[in-house]
Amino acid sequence: MPALIAVAAAIVGLLLGGLVVYLAKNRLAGRKLAEAEHKAQEIITAATAKQKELLLEAKEDALKTKTAIEAEYRERRTELQRSERRLTQKEENLDRKLEALERREQSLTQREKTAESTRAQLEELKKKQLEQLALVSGMSTVEAKQLLLKAVEAEIGDEEARRVREWEVRLKEKLDDKASEILSQAIQRCATNVVAETTVSVVPLPSDEMKGRLIGREGRNIRALEQATGVEMIIDDTPEAVTLSSFDPVRREIARIALNKLILDGRIHPGRIEEMVEKAKKEVEATIRAEGERAVYESGVAGLHPELINLLGRLKYRTSYGQNVLMHSLEVAHLSSLIAAEMGANVERAKKAGLLHDLGKAVDHQVEGTHAQIGADLVKQWERSPDISQAIAEHHGESPTTSVLGAIVATADAISGARPGARGESLEQYLKRLEALENLATSFAGVDKCFAIQAGREVRVLVNPQEVDDLTAMRLARDIAKKIEETLTYPGQIKVNVIRETRATEYAK
Repeated sequence: MPALIAVAAAIVGLLLGGLVVYLAKNRLAGRKLAEAEHKAQEIITAATAKQKELLLEAKEDALKTKTAIEAEYRERRTELQRSERRLTQKEENLDRKLEALERREQSLTQREKTAESTRAQLEELKKKQLEQLALVSGMSTVEAKQLLLKAVEAEIGDEEARRVREWEVRLKEKLDDKASEILSQAIQRCATNVVAETTVSVVPLPSDEMKGRLIGREGRNIRALEQATGVEMIIDDTPEAVTLSSFDPVRREIARIALNKLILDGRIHPGRIEEMVEKAKKEVEATIRAEGERAVYESGVAGLHPELINLLGRLKYRTSYGQNVLMHSLEVAHLSSLIAAEMGANVERAKKAGLLHDLGKAVDHQVEGTHAQIGADLVKQWERSPDISQAIAEHHGESPTTSVLGAIVATADAISGARPGARGESLEQYLKRLEALENLATSFAGVDKCFAIQAGREVRVLVNPQEVDDLTAMRLARDIAKKIEETLTYPGQIKVNVIRETRATEYAK
């Protein structure tokens, strides 16, 4: 019984404790709910105030925007009104100008009609006057025209000669000094040694017994060498020497090197000959490349195609009137650059054109055409420089000179080829050239005597003073110079000097 009471008391205590806890929780929840409602009311009040503030700002912004738009609208409307007034004024001006043009056109039409009428009257009057003049003079209009034209022609010819003479004097006064200065500076700054080149290679032999070994049994060795190189080997009575002859200088050089190797080796038979010729070919090809690169380096020309450099190196074995063409090309490159610098032209282009101007001589025995045209085609193919190929084609006057570059290269080429000692010439060719000059000058009417002096660089023509007057002497000098240019081949330039002398003789007795 006491245990049941204790249990009942515990249960009642638990129930009372739970009731107290429940009542405490409800009271606490009520306070939190009241606080939350208070905070919510504060938030709503703040939001309402913020909303009113934003509405006021939005209204102010809208008012400002509306004011700006209205101002811009008024400004644009004012500008449109001004533009409309200007257009209206322009239309009125155009209308007035159009009316003035129409009035002017009508006036011109009237004047034209008046002029046509006057012209017709003048033509009729002229016709009547010509008829009257023909009756008075006894000549027809055609005959009178011919007579007048002949008189005018003679007068114009004399006047033309006088004016040409005046122009020549003026040009010489202005240009001679400048040209002499440019050329003299270019020549002085590009002084090169004179080297005499031979066209036939002579190979020395240790003894005359070597000639028989070179010929071989029944000539098999000499035939093998000629077939392998394409060079003719001449073995004659010249002591301890063999002559190699070929149109191609590169082949001749290959044969010379191969023959020297065979002589030093001592084993001479067809198989050994072919082996030495192959070695000589490789050696010459290497020399050609090295010489081409050396020429490019010495001239300062960059960016050339390897094929052009190789062709340039082949010019080492090419000569022209005894002058080495590769050395001549280097000299022309330097001269061209100096002349271009003095004239204010493109120095680099002039230097490249001068270096490549004789490139056609490397293959002119294989390709038809002049070396100038061949060289121009090669440069056009590999270099793709129209101005340089044009200058190369023009440097010998075979094409009309149309560019400054062509004139510069032609001048530099003439200087290099015409300077003393640059080129060799046989006595027979020299005499023939002088004789051709004298015969050409004496073929003109009125020429009494002719003398070629200064190694053919000047022709002095003595004329008959009764047949040739001063003006005719000027025309004669020009005609002789033109015919020399058209018919003769010569290095440099030739001066034509026509001399007319009048002598008065009387005897005192």
